[in-house]
Amino acid sequence: MLNNRIVVCRAEKGWTQQDLGDRVGASRQTIASMERNKYNPSLILAFKIAQAFGKPLEEVFEFKEE
Repeated sequence: MLNNRIVVCRAEKGWTQQDLGDRVGASRQTIASMERNKYNPSLILAFKIAQAFGKPLEEVFEFKEE
């Protein structure tokens, strides 16, 4: 399972789901699904999200084995 801190990182920046989606080329619905752990992003999208926040990938996403 891929857990994430997207909600926390967005709050730090004051961004909406739409703001983040626009920055990384994803829909607001995709961002919302990732925040609820209903959708695992591609590696490229995960890197884009981390880069948008100015954080290393491992600070935004965490892999946990089930």
